[in-house]
Amino acid sequence: MDDYILNLLVIGLLLLSVTLGSGWIARLPLSYAMIYLVIGITLSPYGVGLIDLRPSAQILERLTEFVVIVSLFSCGLKMNRPLQLWAWNSTARLIGFLMPICIFSVAAVGHWLLKLEWGVAILLGAILAPTDPVLASEVQMYDPEDRDEVRFGLTSEGGLNDALAFPFVYFGLHWLEDSNWQNWFRQWVLIDLLWAIAAGLVMGILVARGIVWIDKKLQELRPVDNLMEDFVALSAILVTYSLTEVVNGYGFLAVFVAGMTIQRAYHDPDKQLSQLEFTERIEKLMEIATILLLGSLLRVEPMLRFGPQALLVAGLLILVIRPIGAWVSTLGYRFHPVKRSLFGWFGIRGVGSLYYLFYALGKGLQGEQGEQIAWITFTTIVFSVIVHGTSATPLMNWYQTQFKKEKLTPPPPPVMQDQ
Repeated sequence: MDDYILNLLVIGLLLLSVTLGSGWIARLPLSYAMIYLVIGITLSPYGVGLIDLRPSAQILERLTEFVVIVSLFSCGLKMNRPLQLWAWNSTARLIGFLMPICIFSVAAVGHWLLKLEWGVAILLGAILAPTDPVLASEVQMYDPEDRDEVRFGLTSEGGLNDALAFPFVYFGLHWLEDSNWQNWFRQWVLIDLLWAIAAGLVMGILVARGIVWIDKKLQELRPVDNLMEDFVALSAILVTYSLTEVVNGYGFLAVFVAGMTIQRAYHDPDKQLSQLEFTERIEKLMEIATILLLGSLLRVEPMLRFGPQALLVAGLLILVIRPIGAWVSTLGYRFHPVKRSLFGWFGIRGVGSLYYLFYALGKGLQGEQGEQIAWITFTTIVFSVIVHGTSATPLMNWYQTQFKKEKLTPPPPPVMQDQ
């Protein structure tokens, strides 16, 4: 029988099993990503050999790129806080303090312990910086009515750091091309940092508002077919992302902002919920494809060769750097110690890191260094999928039990205090 037909059969059975068994899976200390990863390894040449793909870095980059932009738009749709700094305090701390701490701490580990050049070390830190908005469904917000501070902080962090890690990726790539940073630092600040972020913010607002305005005007003339209406969300993702990239802005940031803008522009709760459910279904389907592919790409020899380095980076990042960095980043604000600990623990790595890796491989990260960074990234994601996948359900169940009497509303404007 043709392997293609067997692959279709296996994927169909997987979808059926996961769907019908979701009620039981949700109660287990297992994430869906863990299940997909194990099945991907089982279907690889080390298992039954049904999947034996070696796609190019460009194909993998495009696949992960699409998964990330759909997920970021979905994150934007869930944002339910007023656009005031006090309401986004946890997000500002996780992005403004924790993300740079993680990037430069990993870079320091790479440079001083793994003997990488600074450019490659910073690039490694930037690749591993994004927390994943795709794999973290167990700990992120379920819907726009969810008011819990931990889930809001982790969801908004996952939406923003996938975009705001990009300047550091460019920083590492520039350094890789030219170690004399004085030659390009000014351009990096003006173009890759200031312009690209500003363009992403502006385009996310303008394009989304334009699409909503057109949608509302046309709906007044002739209603859209109900079956096709949710595709407005998918078109908004693609149009916003592509137009932002045309003007050299960060498309990841733009689609996140577009999701927020559209969520506020439609006053019909049913329409908002429908768009969110539609994008989440696409996200889940693409998650299956991506993690199955990751499992099938894993190889024993390189994982053993780079294993000590990879486990050092993964262990320090997930078990030391992220928890300590989160604790430091939340100093001076009235976060409960349990919430600060959860912010530190749930730094889930996944598809965002895969995208940045494949992007870097297509932009000059090659040879032994490229292979080293690739297998460190793969191992870190697998490590994260295992430790976070087994801990997410019991920890979040315990957290919800402990804080079930707490009023789940945005925190009041902070009263700063020494800690």
